Amino acid sequence: MLIRLAKVVLVLQIGMFAMLVGVDNIIDYNSNFEFVRHVLSMDTTFPDNALMDRAITDPNLHHFAYAIIIASELITGALCIAAAILMARHCSASAVRFQRAKNLAVAGLTFGFTLWFLGFLTIGGEWFQMWQSAKWNGQQAAFRFIACVGLVLVILVQPDQDPPAATPEKDSE
Repeated sequence: MLIRLAKVVLVLQIGMFAMLVGVDNIIDYNSNFEFVRHVLSMDTTFPDNALMDRAITDPNLHHFAYAIIIASELITGALCIAAAILMARHCSASAVRFQRAKNLAVAGLTFGFTLWFLGFLTIGGEWFQMWQSAKWNGQQAAFRFIACVGLVLVILVQPDQDPPAATPEKDSE
């Protein structure tokens, strides 16, 4: 039971984190919007960067990309929080029922992993060469998120056993 509760708590924490990041990006929109704008514009990459034809300088596309990021953070948070609630409700159920309850968490964690790995490391870091920027390089932060989400996902998918039968234990003398 403790292992199942640990899985619930870990998924809940990822959900709360992702939800907080998404809400913070709405409340303090401009702070991270500047990050998105500079990464997409590639205006702080190395001089004479041969990949500058990838730069997106249209402010409307900057806002659109940022909206996708915020929506992805909120979706990740909502899926993980809902999954934690569902898993908590099935903590004392059979392994099969608890496994089914974990599916929503797998979806939420995978969604978050995709956001930070594909979105920030692959697209931001490599396609838009974010790694070249001294000021607007979010790869370390993205990697921290990926590591946390990935670790929880690995722990979550470990098989669960059926809870012990509700019979009193006998003292052995």
